[in-house]
Amino acid sequence: MAGIDETKTFVPLGIAVLTVSDTRSLAEDRSGDTLVARLTGAGHRLAARAVVHDEIAEIRKVVQSWIDDPTVDAIITTGGTGFTGRDVTPEAIEPMFEKRMEGFSAVFHRISYDKIGTSTIQSRATAGVAGATYIFVLPGSPGACKDAWDGILAAQLDYRHRPCNFVEIMPRLDEHLRRGAGKT
Repeated sequence: MAGIDETKTFVPLGIAVLTVSDTRSLAEDRSGDTLVARLTGAGHRLAARAVVHDEIAEIRKVVQSWIDDPTVDAIITTGGTGFTGRDVTPEAIEPMFEKRMEGFSAVFHRISYDKIGTSTIQSRATAGVAGATYIFVLPGSPGACKDAWDGILAAQLDYRHRPCNFVEIMPRLDEHLRRGAGKT
């Protein structure tokens, strides 16, 4: 049965939050605030936070710097997942993935469907792994951020969650890179 194994010790992660928006500043970032409150409330550490415009190069620059930072275990972005011409977050981040997390989108949409019905199809939420760092790309609404954190990320980013979680496999995320490095 799924749940928290109280015999295990909680392992706090360093999580970075990136808001992608042409109109929001840090002071007006309700979605980023929602994520920060939830992740710190769960016992994790806010490793970094930023707001960037809906520009592929800007998004990639920040995300790559966090992938390269050993204190960042996971990155959560919010915004830029819709269908307008300025929504480019998936285009910016998906090419960076070494492995895609297809199930994240499916579960996110199932949770979202229960709240907003068919409007969930207007989001291109996605997730993957790059440089042994988890990356979650969420819509820009506080409600979507709450749904993703409460319904998926809170459990999967908790080492005590059973039957399995992302934290317990973190030491093995770069096996494919290390395996390739040993070849001549």
